[in-house]
Formats: sequence, C-alpha cells, structure tokens
Amino acid sequence: MALDFSPLTLQGEHVRLEPLSASHAADLALAVQDGELWRLWYTAVPTPQGMAAEIDRRLGLLERRSMMPFAVVLAQSGKAVGMTTYMNMDEVNCRVEIGSTWYARSVQRTSLNTEAKRMLLAHAFENWHCIAVEFRTHWHNRQSRKAIERLGAKLDGVLRNHQIQPQGQLRDTCVYSIIASEWPAVRANLDHQLALPR
Repeated sequence: MALDFSPLTLQGEHVRLEPLSASHAADLALAVQDGELWRLWYTAVPTPQGMAAEIDRRLGLLERRSMMPFAVVLAQSGKAVGMTTYMNMDEVNCRVEIGSTWYARSVQRTSLNTEAKRMLLAHAFENWHCIAVEFRTHWHNRQSRKAIERLGAKLDGVLRNHQIQPQGQLRDTCVYSIIASEWPAVRANLDHQLALPR
C-alpha cells in the first residue's frame, strides 16, 4: 500500500494524535513554555511567539507531500501538549521518519511518548506496510537518544557534520531505524511497557 496523505487521527488511551491545524496554536504556545523548550541548543523547538509560523511551515510541507504533522493532544483534557510528524516520506521505497517531535516538560517521561510512538509505528508498518521507520536526533540530545533506544530502534550510524545549526554549530546526527521484520517484537515490548503501572 502506498503512503496515504489523507487526514489521519490516531486515538489511544492517554493521547490522541490529530492533524495539526492553526486551531492548536494557543495550546501549543502554552505547552512550549512548560520547560522553555526552545532554549535547548541541540534541538529546534519553536518559541511561543513563533508557534503560528511553525504550524504554517509544517502545513506547507504537508501540501508538498513530505510531512504529515500532528498535534499531540491529551485524551482526558483535550489540550495539545506537543507536536510530532511523519516526515521525509518516501513513497517509492515506502519508508518514513518519525520526528520533529517535542512535548511539554510536564508530560515527558510519561506513557504519552510510548503510546504516541506505538500508534505511529503501528500505522506505518500495519497500514502503509513500510519497510522501515527511521528516527534522527542530535548526538548531544541524550534524552531523545535514550527514548528512541527504549522504543527498540537500532542505531544505523552517525552522520558527522551533517547540518549547520541556526547558531552556527555543526550537528552530528544519530540515525536509528526499526525495520519491518523487527516490528512484532518491538510492538510486544511497547505493549508491555504500556501495561506496567505508572
């Protein structure tokens, strides 16, 4: 099955991933202030003032069929607390990257990320029949690297001097992936993690 760019909502017990829209801007501007996430030098998170422009940028990439952006919404409150995407969507080779993700500090290290990634991975492997799902992060973003490794992704390698950051630093990018044959074991592990008491 080819990658499908139709609007997609993924509903879990704790979190809902819904198509990103301008209506999420106010919630997301508040969420990003929880931890002042834009101050982290090794990642690109929008400022509260830049949230509307970031939403517009992501929606522009959706129009060009290279990204499918989501608002990460708490199922109980209906409040948006972050963003995530399918990106670098390769229709020919049926591969996607899950990335450009950030969450309010108060929901980090909760079941939210595990459940969100579990839903995104399941859709990619089970509905789109992807051959691989990729994750990329900065070498210095140890929190993100640990979270990706907890999902069951394997390190493919490090792209050294891969990008020039807005502040001028050079970024070494860690590339991880989960391939289709690994998905059943990864799914079982994520289901086990989600069943543990919190």
